[in-house]
Amino acid sequence: MAHSLSAKKRVRQNTRRKTLNKSRRSQVKTQIKHLEATMDEGNAAAAAEQFRAVVKKLDKVSATSTMHKKTAARKKSRLAKKLNALKAKQAAAPQPKA
Repeated sequence: MAHSLSAKKRVRQNTRRKTLNKSRRSQVKTQIKHLEATMDEGNAAAAAEQFRAVVKKLDKVSATSTMHKKTAARKKSRLAKKLNALKAKQAAAPQPKA
């Protein structure tokens, strides 16, 4: 248990920061899950739109100390790679002639 006033304040700050960080990480994970679900459905247009939202969220989270910048960059890169593969797959698929 903290004895000095500054140590007690740090405990309070740490609990607040922990809840904020947990919330931010949870939001990122949820958005990534939604994006991957959209990619699994094969909807490239909706996936591209969600990808932009995920990138924005990752940039905001990495700007704080919640997530390291390189961790966010790695996640963005892997998601972009999946999205590009989906787009290439759809472009290679034969289009129905009307």
